[in-house]
Amino acid sequence: MTWALWLLAVQGALGAFDTVFYHEWKARLPARAPATNQELKLHAARDFVYAVIFCSLPWFAFKGLWVMAVSALLLVEIVITLTDFVVEDRVRAPLGGVYSGERVTHAVMGIVYGAMLATLLPALWQWWVAPTGLEIIPQGTAGLRWVLSAMGAGVFLSGLRDASACLGVPYSYWPWPIPNELQLGEEQ
Repeated sequence: MTWALWLLAVQGALGAFDTVFYHEWKARLPARAPATNQELKLHAARDFVYAVIFCSLPWFAFKGLWVMAVSALLLVEIVITLTDFVVEDRVRAPLGGVYSGERVTHAVMGIVYGAMLATLLPALWQWWVAPTGLEIIPQGTAGLRWVLSAMGAGVFLSGLRDASACLGVPYSYWPWPIPNELQLGEEQ
């Protein structure tokens, strides 16, 4: 289980890099809403899933039927990510497409996620055959738990930002200016 948590932390670090560098800095996706709404909705949904995973998996053993809930979250993340691969190609076409470095980052994230799932499976099996219940995991990885919980809070805030941009919440695009092509579209 500890290896799965370390891989989850690597996944979180890669996801933070992808979000800050590619989604925010280079593409400035929130400032391009509503043109990027489809992608932002998927990002927000995935962020909320990751927030739950980051804030619960390091702390709790999900035993018995609870394994189904954890498994469902992990599968939902996969479906959202695969959908995002298709949607981002369409949404980003007017911007010149998805950046090549971003594609590499996504591939590495897919590999890390697969490795995390592979190392998590033995724990899920042990939990599945146990009586149903939630138990606090007694582990010596307190620092890792808190790092993952902080990542969970960060990804939750990122999801709120993306959802706010989709909903047109004023200033949700900050600190980026609204692109000129979108300003012209508003005036017409």
